[in-house]
Amino acid sequence: MHLPVTGTARGIRRATHAHGAGESGLGKLIELHGVNGAGDVMITVALASTVFFSVPTDEARGRVALYLAITMAPFTLLAPVIGPLLDRIPHGRRAAMAGAMLARALLALVLSGAVVTGGLELYPAALGVLVSSKAYGVVRSAVVPRLLPPSFSLVKANSRVTLGGLLATGIAAPIGAGLQQIGPRWPLYGAFALFVTGMFLSFRLPPKVDSAKGEDVALLAADERHLHGPHRAAEKRPGLRTVGPAVTHALGANASIRCLTGFLIFFLAFLLREHPMTGQNAAVSLGIVGVAAGAGNALGTAVGAWLRSRAPEIIIVTVVACVVGAAILAAAFFGTVLVACLAAIAGFAQALAKLSLDALIQRDVPELVRTSAFARSETLLQMAWVLGGAIGIAMPLIGTLGLAVGAAIVATGWLTTVRGLIRSARQGDTGRTRVA
Repeated sequence: MHLPVTGTARGIRRATHAHGAGESGLGKLIELHGVNGAGDVMITVALASTVFFSVPTDEARGRVALYLAITMAPFTLLAPVIGPLLDRIPHGRRAAMAGAMLARALLALVLSGAVVTGGLELYPAALGVLVSSKAYGVVRSAVVPRLLPPSFSLVKANSRVTLGGLLATGIAAPIGAGLQQIGPRWPLYGAFALFVTGMFLSFRLPPKVDSAKGEDVALLAADERHLHGPHRAAEKRPGLRTVGPAVTHALGANASIRCLTGFLIFFLAFLLREHPMTGQNAAVSLGIVGVAAGAGNALGTAVGAWLRSRAPEIIIVTVVACVVGAAILAAAFFGTVLVACLAAIAGFAQALAKLSLDALIQRDVPELVRTSAFARSETLLQMAWVLGGAIGIAMPLIGTLGLAVGAAIVATGWLTTVRGLIRSARQGDTGRTRVA
């Protein structure tokens, strides 16, 4: 038994440490992110079985709405604080990531009791898991620029980290489902073990992760007046006011896709439970849509690394337009195949648009504020997901109507950002050096 285990471990290590990622420390971050994704999916399996699948549809809708109200609503208030708070501890990023892992490990033990007793501690514990997970994500985004191998662009590095997380999630999901068959506590015990492992892996990252040389705090603004306004010299702290409109337009477009993703997750979860795909039960129907979305996300990540985001504005405009078209088509001719296709296209677009946003931040944001920019953009995208999920919960279970609302969400984001992104791309083609 020793050989298969060590052989698999060596194969994973070769893959994650290839092309200079081992020397720079990026390979260790990829492995840490894989453990993080596996732990998160274990908790998701346990909570979904408790909150969603264990009760009738009407009661499940009320319980999920309560879950959102108790966990997501406070998160929308805490999320804007996460970025600024982490800005204040740039010298302790490894400790912050380890702390987020340890917090989720302990909360997984709390949840392991709550899923059996149905106690109210489930909701604050779930909120703590959510906040800790997003805090990890913000710090991870800020860490990546410090671990770039010499031949890597930021988009390529993020692609590797994201693919590592997706692969680990795909492996952990069926394991979590199997543990759920043993008992509702067991996926949470698995999450505890994974997060404890992640805590130790956090401290294995290179010491340069904790370096804050040349960094400062970033704020969000988009117009030329704030770029060189009369109060610029008086500001004590620089912000995203130094980057121009491209990043904020790209962030707006990404927010619309993230909002659509949150909407589809909750809306389709209830819709397919009430009206499963032809010849399938609710669990299989949800699994088909989930696999389609995951496959689209993985493909978008791979394509993003291949394209190297040489024209990130055009990529964002194109993929969001594709999502708009797919959503309109699915709303007009609602059916099983089109719903699965929409999930796949939305997953593909979310991955590719996010990688393009990363490329824009690398290209346009000065190094002085780049780390903080990642933290703040990630926080805003998570808030958009929460908003979309809330809309999905409130919608009546009418497929055509729901997908029409989804199309309207992403179309609004596309229409409000397309002109600015195209203008930025044209200006960049003539007068700006791009980062491949």
